[in-house]
Amino acid sequence: MTERQYARGTVVKGPDLLGPHEYRPYVCLSTETPPFRDEEAVYAVVTTTRRSAAVPLAETDFTNGGLPRESYVNPWVLVTIKHADIHEIEGQLAVDTVEQIAREAATHLGALD
Repeated sequence: MTERQYARGTVVKGPDLLGPHEYRPYVCLSTETPPFRDEEAVYAVVTTTRRSAAVPLAETDFTNGGLPRESYVNPWVLVTIKHADIHEIEGQLAVDTVEQIAREAATHLGALD
């Protein structure tokens, strides 16, 4: 049985892999083609901590949904999460916002200069 897949740019509430909370938001960065995409995806961490290298999320960055607090994406902190471990969907980011986050993540990985 396959789990629900989350589209690129979906902001989800998943397990807090980095802190003391039960859940935290993440942005799905995976395209449809990686191996095991039917089971898991790559996500960038969303935080409420402002950092100069983080990508701020404004209400206008969402095509639907949103987050209850001022939030920032840390494109240098990437995790793989199983679809079965996602708790709920918070919203969907606009394509240009997702592309910015993905470009920043690729830069941190050395894939882009």
